[in-house]
Amino acid sequence: MGRALVLNASYEPLCVVPARRAVVLVLSEKADLVHDSGEVVHSERMSVAVPSVIRLRYYVRVPFQRNTALSRRAVFHRDDFTCQYCGSAAESIDHVVPRSRGGAHEWTNVVAACRRCNAGKGDRMLAETSMVLPRRPVAPRELSWVIVAVPEVPDHWQPYLEPARLMPA
Repeated sequence: MGRALVLNASYEPLCVVPARRAVVLVLSEKADLVHDSGEVVHSERMSVAVPSVIRLRYYVRVPFQRNTALSRRAVFHRDDFTCQYCGSAAESIDHVVPRSRGGAHEWTNVVAACRRCNAGKGDRMLAETSMVLPRRPVAPRELSWVIVAVPEVPDHWQPYLEPARLMPA
């Protein structure tokens, strides 16, 4: 079983849960099945379609704006799996202002880098090297947490995620 997108009663995306949890929400009549995954869960007396998208029956007020957690996979997605210094395939992450020099481990200080560029830069500042960062790193947009929750976003989730792009351009 995979994962399921949970929509609020207003069809705004709330979170991603394990498919087993989505089945429980549908069976307990707290949510409605919007799109199934094509799989079926069997019990002794019934069979239930495994949800891929569910919608809660009651509106849930979200008191805060969710931020995307900083992770290696999320940085690679934001930077399109390319080294931000030379444009080749990224294999590691680099702190623009090295942590040894007081740089924070935050979205605006972390970029994807290839091993050669990361090792070449070392713990030096950009001004101390001949490397150039073509664009400043930024925090991802509001729905980027979906990418962190699942390795690949299913096509049928797109209509519910369209109003906001997943990663900044």
